[in-house]
Amino acid sequence: MNKISKANLARNLLLSEYQGILSTISVDVEGYPFGSVVPYCLSKEGKPVILISTIAQHTKNILSDSKVSLTVTESGIEDGQAAGRITFIGDAVKLGVDDTESIERYYQYFPQSMDYHKTHNFYFYQINLVRIRFIGGFGEIYWLEKESFLLANPFSFDEEKSMIEHMNADHIESMKHYCQLSDINYSEEKLPVMVGIDSEGFNLRVGKRINRINFEESVTTAMEVRKAMVAMAKK
Repeated sequence: MNKISKANLARNLLLSEYQGILSTISVDVEGYPFGSVVPYCLSKEGKPVILISTIAQHTKNILSDSKVSLTVTESGIEDGQAAGRITFIGDAVKLGVDDTESIERYYQYFPQSMDYHKTHNFYFYQINLVRIRFIGGFGEIYWLEKESFLLANPFSFDEEKSMIEHMNADHIESMKHYCQLSDINYSEEKLPVMVGIDSEGFNLRVGKRINRINFEESVTTAMEVRKAMVAMAKK
């Protein structure tokens, strides 16, 4: 497994899942790690974005020490030791209200979270990468540096939004077909909704579950996305 393939596999794992274990340094049990489950999506730069409440223990810990890790494990694997997993080690930084692109992207993935602000003070944080620990399975254990791991989305927020809106408005049948090709379950009550597109694939939300479908080859333009989608629809 070469350096490029390791980074691609690790990045695909992070893109394929949508929740992980956020580990922070406890203030109540001083010096010990504290783990909690959090949903996440990725920013344009490929960094996890999370939404957490001021009353949550992990937020109190972050305000004391911003050093965190996000551990994500490959789902649907019977043997947990054989599953791929990634530990994204970095610093949690609070996003400003002007970072509307990351905020809108998060709401696209998790629309139910828009109601969270009605009950408690929730704020967005981004985890800035320091280093990656990636385990691809038995004996496949690597450290990855951020230079090889991070891959920015080639599309502007408006370009991505336009493609997503077009697919959701005009190509629901194609998205149902993509789900069938990838063994993603949906129903007429819970149809697939496209929520994100990047150079390596796209994400569909079915109900509250986020699903990942990869392109066969990387894309960098809207025309290349269209060609990839059409080719997939013809399978």
